[in-house]
Amino acid sequence: MSGLDISKYGRCYGKPPKTDTAFFSRDYIAEPPLWCSVDLRDGNQALDVPMSLSEKLEFFNLLVRLGFKEIEVGFPAASDTEFEFIRELIEGGKIPDDVTIQVLTIARENTVRRTFEALRGAKSAIVHMYNSTARISREAVFSKSREELTEMAADGARLCLRLKNEMLSGQNVRFEYSPENFTTTEIDYSIENLRAVAAAFEPTENAPLILNLPATVESSMPNVYAMQVRAVMDALCDLPNIIFSLHPHNDRGCAVADAEMCLLAGVSRVEGTLFGNGERTGNLDLITLALNMFAQGVEPKLDLSNLPEIVKAYERLTGMEVPPRHPYAGALVFAAFSGTHQDAIAKGMRWQKNNPQEPWRVPYLPIDPADIGRGGESDIIRINSQSGKSGVGYLLENNFGYDLPKGMREDVGRLVKRISDRLHKELTPNEVLTIFRENYIDQFSPLDVIEAHFKQHGGILATITVQMDKGATFVLSARGNGRLDAVSNALSEHLSLEYKIEKYQEHALATGSDSRAISYVGIMTSDGKFSWGAGTHNDIMASSVNALVSAINRLSREDTFEFMSGDTDIKLG
Repeated sequence: MSGLDISKYGRCYGKPPKTDTAFFSRDYIAEPPLWCSVDLRDGNQALDVPMSLSEKLEFFNLLVRLGFKEIEVGFPAASDTEFEFIRELIEGGKIPDDVTIQVLTIARENTVRRTFEALRGAKSAIVHMYNSTARISREAVFSKSREELTEMAADGARLCLRLKNEMLSGQNVRFEYSPENFTTTEIDYSIENLRAVAAAFEPTENAPLILNLPATVESSMPNVYAMQVRAVMDALCDLPNIIFSLHPHNDRGCAVADAEMCLLAGVSRVEGTLFGNGERTGNLDLITLALNMFAQGVEPKLDLSNLPEIVKAYERLTGMEVPPRHPYAGALVFAAFSGTHQDAIAKGMRWQKNNPQEPWRVPYLPIDPADIGRGGESDIIRINSQSGKSGVGYLLENNFGYDLPKGMREDVGRLVKRISDRLHKELTPNEVLTIFRENYIDQFSPLDVIEAHFKQHGGILATITVQMDKGATFVLSARGNGRLDAVSNALSEHLSLEYKIEKYQEHALATGSDSRAISYVGIMTSDGKFSWGAGTHNDIMASSVNALVSAINRLSREDTFEFMSGDTDIKLG
């Protein structure tokens, strides 16, 4: 038992009739809809402190830059700020020629007149009229029958048309009608009401009517909403000059799924907000819907190439916050802390880089974060006690240019993991870099090779000068198959330590004549202990020697061994 009283609840949506549901079998949306942002009305209504005039202007400009061609800019009869904002847009010439502003009104003459006054001089506008049609509204709010409410809505349409001809003659003004609470209205009544209102608006080819079908309060699964919408579209398919539109809210958390299902059903226009801002649980998140299409290779026709900057502007202007796990836009949505996930991502990114002709298929990343301005040092691989070798290696390579050998990645990863676990915190990329540098690169204590000379003499003869922490210096010589081998033999012959070089790797750290080289050396002692070191220098041979010295010194921190020169024994470690 849940402890919840379910006796007062039931399915309250308008039950859709049997319709052709073949659209359910389609597996992607082939074309983007006509996008309409309602941030400046519906989203703004949801703010505890509504945006100021200057903030609304800045937000409008943001929407224009993103590529929205229809923008609902407010309810001009609701407040002076709304009215002044619209006048500023028109009189200030701030509306591009290819952008249509949209305003909301109820069908009262004084409200419509105030609305049309706000629109004087607009090059292109949509007047959006609405009224609620659900049974609870008819009975509890309006106390009207179906027929009476339909006549009221049709009268409102005729009022809008008459005042448009009286006040905005010659302007490009179209109409939109929303039967509020469409999803909880009986479908047969919705069809009857929409047909009557459409006739009253007298749409033409140059001024088509938008019939907007909102899920004012989301009340069903997405497939039900889609069937409701499809039933209306089928019933009204004989009406000319109609655009079917959608306005999903997110009460059940399904607004994006609602929109996708209804787009499959044939709707060609959607209304929503950036990041789903809006009353209660919000509206359809237009950015998520657009990027869902993008992830399947469909051009959304919105410029979302710098999503972090969009997030910053949105948060600053609205006072809202985009949650860290918000799809695509959240700070953590591309971040991997788990070692297994990091390993898969790192390998997938490497595979994708080597196979650029292939479609994007990196594990755990539905799109390339770089396409939306993400993918920086803190976006993909994040380091904490749950991280593994691949994550640390990927971070050091992609952020700082260190391409560690596989075994060294494991060794560095274990050290970083221990430190993160001990500190109980996530480590920043710079902290990981510091750990790597301070523990592996150019470790010249207690032993340092400060000079090396080489001759061809029965192989390679190396003569090296060794300096200890306390300042004592020694000159040693030995032969080897190569320069590094000769240096290694010179050191090992005078150490009470048997080891051999198991791994050597090198690369440039930068390009150009001033580039530095980095070398990585892994050594194994006779009793199976392994130590890694790295060395840097402008000369590749010097960097190799520095890496070998670093590996030996790192080993000496755990094992005591002796340096032998003549009759003198000097303890190291």
